[in-house]
Amino acid sequence: MSWIYLVIAGLFETGFATCLGKAQESEGATAIYWYVGFALCLTVSMLLLWKATQVLPIGTAYAVWTGIGAVGTVVMGIWLFAEPVAFWRMFFLATLIASIIGLKAVTKG
Repeated sequence: MSWIYLVIAGLFETGFATCLGKAQESEGATAIYWYVGFALCLTVSMLLLWKATQVLPIGTAYAVWTGIGAVGTVVMGIWLFAEPVAFWRMFFLATLIASIIGLKAVTKG
């Protein structure tokens, strides 16, 4: 169950980064809604990360959490913010995904 918490926490990390990006593009009440989304996603992400670290080693959990958040944020950046899709960017994104899978494979818990 701790791995499920960790994956969901990583997705909420993507959510808070995305909300922050959208808030910076917005003005007025719309920006406030994005900042509220940022705070909610941040809170849920941290609570789930904390829950996962009750079973998983902190080093592994933190690396996987940030890795999922990083991959998700790059994908959202490409999709929502028209960030570039370049060969080397995708190459290193793939190595990051492989590293996350590798950590999962070698960690007990």
